[in-house]
Amino acid sequence: MYGFKGGIQVYSSFVRRGLLTAFPEMRLQTFLKQDRDIPVDRGIHEQVHVTGHWPPRLQTPAFVSQLIGCALAGRPDLILTTHLNFAPAAHALKQWLGIPYWVVAHGLEAWEIPQPSRRAALVAADAILPVSPYTQTRLQQALNLPEGHFQGLPNTFDPSQFQPGPKPDYLLSRYSLRPEQPLLLTVNRLVASEPFRPYDQVLAALPALRQRFPDLHYVIAGKGDDRPRLEQSIHDRGLEDAVTLAGFVPDAELPDHYNLADVFVLPSKYEGFGIVFLEALACGRPAVGSLLDGGRDALLGGELGALVNPDALPDLVDTVAQILQKTYPNPLLYNPAGLRQRTLAAFGFETFTHTLRQYLDDFYAPGSH
Repeated sequence: MYGFKGGIQVYSSFVRRGLLTAFPEMRLQTFLKQDRDIPVDRGIHEQVHVTGHWPPRLQTPAFVSQLIGCALAGRPDLILTTHLNFAPAAHALKQWLGIPYWVVAHGLEAWEIPQPSRRAALVAADAILPVSPYTQTRLQQALNLPEGHFQGLPNTFDPSQFQPGPKPDYLLSRYSLRPEQPLLLTVNRLVASEPFRPYDQVLAALPALRQRFPDLHYVIAGKGDDRPRLEQSIHDRGLEDAVTLAGFVPDAELPDHYNLADVFVLPSKYEGFGIVFLEALACGRPAVGSLLDGGRDALLGGELGALVNPDALPDLVDTVAQILQKTYPNPLLYNPAGLRQRTLAAFGFETFTHTLRQYLDDFYAPGSH
């Protein structure tokens, strides 16, 4: 959870922090599959179990065996799994010991569920916590579950880490850019097996955008096995001078990359939510997301950013151009402080913790289960 910084891992770390913040006296058993080290901010009554030191093929069995052993010994009031992969183990413990469980549902892994054991685990869960209304809708359609089966718990972010600032000089120098040069940014994994890659859409839109903004530059931050194909695509389009592949960006530099950008753009189809939208918005940067996935929920249906059909390139081109020209009809996009404050109100850690506390207060209320 802490050694691997994908979106689900970041979300999971916030769930843990939220629990420790809302209930500092809670006796919490935390299981981290891919970590080797115990977090330094461990709660006063928290026990942390890690399996990252196991060989990769044995990590899942070790993780599940630890979970089952602790459940048998301690009989917890509730199991909360932040990934669908471990819902079958929680389901088994409910069947054996009567322990209720909640499952967080993120994106693609929860929309298409061929495994009967995972489908059964979702149906039997005492609550499903989708990160967005879009994910909830997809799950309701797939499993024919009632609305009362769900309790929304959207993504959050660290407001102390992501704040508005000027374009950092060291990044301008690193990428050979000028301060006044318009810049687009995408933060995304480069995964060859992904069914849809949003940075491909931006690359397809870039020639038309550069006709309007000749010095427009595009930075793609992220690493993965799709990089060789992406490099070839950039070469084939003759965009080598217009695109920078930044590779892996460490956490300490990520806010500066958002502040480098004039527009954050992620026209995707398979985002369950997209925590990167919140990070960009917290830095006061305008964002372009998709009408076709959970990005529309991260941008509050267009209140916090612009929404496009990722398959409609003219729509993407015109929207990005309007934002760069400051003619897009949403003045909040040009008010960094206001954009940050509205994002904090909707998705800040305090809001996240309040929601989590409310759900658990209801769970522990007399007669609730």
